[in-house]
Amino acid sequence: MREIYAKFFRFAGRQKGKWYLAIVLEFLQSMAVAAEFIPLFIVLRDMVGGTLSSSTALAAFAIMAASIAVQAVLHYFSHKLEMQASYLMLDDKRLSIGDRVKYMPMGFFNAHSLGNLTAVCTSVMDDLESMSTAIIVRILTGMIHAVVCSLALAVIDWRVGLVFLAGIVCMLLVNSRMITVSRRYSPDRLAAQMRLVDGVLEYIQGMGVVKSFNLGGSQATSLERTIDETERQNFFLESKSTPYTVAQQCVLRLFGVVAVALSCWLYLAGELELFECLLMLIGGFFVYSQIEQASSLSFMLPMVDASIDRVLEVDDAPRMDEQGTVEDAPDTAINVEHATFAYPSSENAPERPVIRDVSLSIPARTSCAIVGPSGSGKTTLVNLMARFWDVSSGRVTVGGVDVREWKLDSLMERFSMVFQDVYLFNDTVENNIRFGKPDATHEEVVEAARRARCHEFIEQLPQGYETMLGEGGATVSGGEKQRISIARALLKDAPVILLDEATANVDPENEQELQAAIEELTAEKTVVMIAHRLKTVRNADQIVVMDEGRIAQRGTHEALMREGGLYRRFVEGRAQAIGWRL
Repeated sequence: MREIYAKFFRFAGRQKGKWYLAIVLEFLQSMAVAAEFIPLFIVLRDMVGGTLSSSTALAAFAIMAASIAVQAVLHYFSHKLEMQASYLMLDDKRLSIGDRVKYMPMGFFNAHSLGNLTAVCTSVMDDLESMSTAIIVRILTGMIHAVVCSLALAVIDWRVGLVFLAGIVCMLLVNSRMITVSRRYSPDRLAAQMRLVDGVLEYIQGMGVVKSFNLGGSQATSLERTIDETERQNFFLESKSTPYTVAQQCVLRLFGVVAVALSCWLYLAGELELFECLLMLIGGFFVYSQIEQASSLSFMLPMVDASIDRVLEVDDAPRMDEQGTVEDAPDTAINVEHATFAYPSSENAPERPVIRDVSLSIPARTSCAIVGPSGSGKTTLVNLMARFWDVSSGRVTVGGVDVREWKLDSLMERFSMVFQDVYLFNDTVENNIRFGKPDATHEEVVEAARRARCHEFIEQLPQGYETMLGEGGATVSGGEKQRISIARALLKDAPVILLDEATANVDPENEQELQAAIEELTAEKTVVMIAHRLKTVRNADQIVVMDEGRIAQRGTHEALMREGGLYRRFVEGRAQAIGWRL
């Protein structure tokens, strides 16, 4: 138990002070509860002796009322602190993970599914948010309350107080065994919960495939198995902990009975006054009142421990090397020098080179088109330029500076990217465009939209720029999403533009508008584009043809057409496809 508490307080970070203060207030509250024995002691003594007066009774009542008032105030402030500490602690962790994700190598997202990351940031942290106050503090304060009250009774008779303390020790022995059992099985329960989140997300995201291939039955069965497994793990853990929970309750009740019986025996033996015996009988009912409730929660402590481990696994994930110090460079020329890269190996995929000894120079304010068969390394090469990955050997420079020597934020400020699959956030159109420049005014957003040829269709939306786009931009077409993403890039106004097949899936009606938006975006910029459309490629200052991770050809459109080879076959194949008629 001590190890779990130590880990929890380390995990609490800068909110640790609030937790400590809350526990101190809980301790003072327990002292206020123990103080209730004083008026009880006085009243019972005078009642038994026949000397109870109204003034004594009123004084005892005043002390009791003051004790209750102090308890209420202390409970209010301790509970408030616990809530603040719990929410702020997890708020800090969510922000920390959100910040860390920006600096993680892309391989982390291959090795860790979206479901796992989602589960950590939602259900796992929600569990910690609710369990931290209900378990961490309640267990600790329950024990404090029992110990303080036992010591208060020990002042009257050390033998009875010792029985109450022995009950706490025996309960802790049973509790220790229960925590050991829970620690063994809690990670399996948490893993099942994370698989459930993963399965639900996969089922929802793949609904189009499920319906189109009529896989509803088999996919539902798979999800049902995941749900059943989660249910089984929860029941299994409960069944393992129940005997120990019952044992703890029995131990506390047994020692409570022993303490009461001892008090009666000591009274009959003449070693305890009647009022002292009555006080012991009353005390026996609430010495263990809080620890009985807390002990039943103890089996959840390892769940807190396992949840913290899951969060720390993400929060401690490897970051890109952040030793870079460069914040600026004289130009935006990009050079790739003998770069080789292989994606990290996994259990199902051994390491395989994707980029093999590639050297490439893209002068500032020129355009470079990268073409080649699927799997030839085009996207990977562009990702190396933006430092989504680090090369295995060789180097990539921007403005003559190795990308690993740049401060990562400064490097990313130099790039604007437009991808084939555009993602828009579930927010207003204006806020999605403003993502390129968070402090942009409305007028700047509108100007960017005009230049991206999307102002007109935005104005026709129900609430114009305030229209909510839905998750992933579900309320607008593919071409409209592309133009909004170009407006976002225009607003950022970065000197280097990366286009990853930005026009690949655009319908003919939108193609002309999108092409005009791209021309607006790329004017006077360093442009690197992955493209299959001939009109996009042929006007590039240089064309690089990739094949099996190497540069097979490079040059202008005219020079490569004269040279023949892979590029000419690519162009002729495209021309033949365009010439098809029904």
